[in-house]
Amino acid sequence: MTSRKVVLIVFMISTFAIGMTEYVVTGLLTQFANDLNVEVATTGLLLSVYAISVAVFGPILRIATIRISPRPLLIALMALFVVSNIIAATAPNFTVLLLSRLFSAIMHAPFFGLSMSVAFTITEPHKRPGAIAAVQGGLTIAIMLGVPLGSYIGGILDWRLVFWFIAGLGLLALIGIIISVPNEKYAVIPKLRDELQIFKNKNVMLVLAIIVFGFSGVFTAYTFLEPMLRDYAGFGVGGVTVGLFLFGVGAVAGNFTSGRIRPALLTQRLILALACLAAVLALFTFLLHSTLLALVMCFLFGAGTFGTTPILNAKIILAATEAPSLSGTIAASVFNLANCIGALLGSLLLDQGSSFTLITLIAAAMILFGLLLAAITNKVEDKTLFS
Repeated sequence: MTSRKVVLIVFMISTFAIGMTEYVVTGLLTQFANDLNVEVATTGLLLSVYAISVAVFGPILRIATIRISPRPLLIALMALFVVSNIIAATAPNFTVLLLSRLFSAIMHAPFFGLSMSVAFTITEPHKRPGAIAAVQGGLTIAIMLGVPLGSYIGGILDWRLVFWFIAGLGLLALIGIIISVPNEKYAVIPKLRDELQIFKNKNVMLVLAIIVFGFSGVFTAYTFLEPMLRDYAGFGVGGVTVGLFLFGVGAVAGNFTSGRIRPALLTQRLILALACLAAVLALFTFLLHSTLLALVMCFLFGAGTFGTTPILNAKIILAATEAPSLSGTIAASVFNLANCIGALLGSLLLDQGSSFTLITLIAAAMILFGLLLAAITNKVEDKTLFS
């Protein structure tokens, strides 16, 4: 049991570092633009390139390494992460910085997939959703603490120090993986043809549809959380920082609360979580005019978003019995695809002159469509997979 806890802690440190790398750039765009002599709009590529690369190249890398045992592959992926952040910290121009983001993104989905798979394997069945939530927990803690910390360091000192800090965390995680993760060989070498049968699994495909067509609504709204807090709540830098922090607090609370759900109740709780999240988004801009309610809504937004994520991850991994090696990577990739779709849709709506209120209402409608898909899933899925 102690060994399992150590492994989960190491994975949480790892996913904290990865999550910080993914999201911290949102608070450093101005510094990048000034230091590297590019337009702020151009620095937005650091976000979109990362998300697209996770969605596209992550599964390709995992497919190419499907026969490699988990421990050596985890070590190699974390080593790539450390190197990519050192490249970012020393980048002489924007092109090199963008290339470093590509390297980080390539390892993102395979690492999350492998770590969730290992956590799933070393945990007794009734605690497996909690183990998956623990892996995801590092990411949510990064949103709560790592991103504000990185933005502060970058704003007060130098953005390059942020990437040196992340590289140091990655090195700590790498040492932890080497020491703690069991070097277990596959009893049966995974076969790519068998693993790809995941795309014929109706239980999995329904969950992927919920993520792509429903959960993507989250990022349609989240992309503009900062300007909404400024325009509707009248927050300055301090207020926005507190709002983002409370979003992160909600994310951590939602993530670990969902991790306690028994497998048999996952679909029912998913329906409830999506309903609450849709309500939060529908009411979001209408309640921002009150400072107290604005902070409460930030917390609820984070709790709803990351209270839903571990449920969806757990449902994919539990249902994909034919793809134990590939399922976690597919889940991580599809979430980033949804993030990218949501952000692009939100930007398109804003460019067309839509108000933030309309954008959040459209986001709520997308979540409701995900809720409809979840209700259909509840009717047709194989319940024995979650018993």
